[in-house]
Amino acid sequence: MLRLGFGLRLVGAGPGAPVSARLPSGAEMPKRAGATTKGKDPSKGPERSPPPAGPVAVDAKGCVTIAIHAKPGSRQNAVTDLTTDAVSVAIAAPPSEGEANAELCRYLCKVLGLRKSDVVLDKGGKSREKMVKLLASTTPEEILEKLKKEAEKK
Repeated sequence: MLRLGFGLRLVGAGPGAPVSARLPSGAEMPKRAGATTKGKDPSKGPERSPPPAGPVAVDAKGCVTIAIHAKPGSRQNAVTDLTTDAVSVAIAAPPSEGEANAELCRYLCKVLGLRKSDVVLDKGGKSREKMVKLLASTTPEEILEKLKKEAEKK
């Protein structure tokens, strides 16, 4: 057995046999200077944020998001229902070639009092379940209040 630097030993059966380096039993590899565990505490489980309490939430980047259940092909644009899962919105545009998505963004701009560039369809371009991101600086409480007022109009 030949001793190497850093507490390593060469272990082999004899001349010509494969040789491997091993640490003494119970020893650990030395840590690199400045090495981290990437912000995770190994004693804790996976870090998860609590699910949003309603259809309006704030994402990781600080933008307000709205979960929408779209109903394209309606007679007129309207907020029809507010549930804990999503805001139901009737859209007066057919669900073809993105017309309903564009109309949804236009309608939300009008209802929320935002610019068209501040309302972006984030997810669900071909689905009725959509996620709309608001790029303007606003709070989820303000948005929820405006949506509730609009839902009461019907």
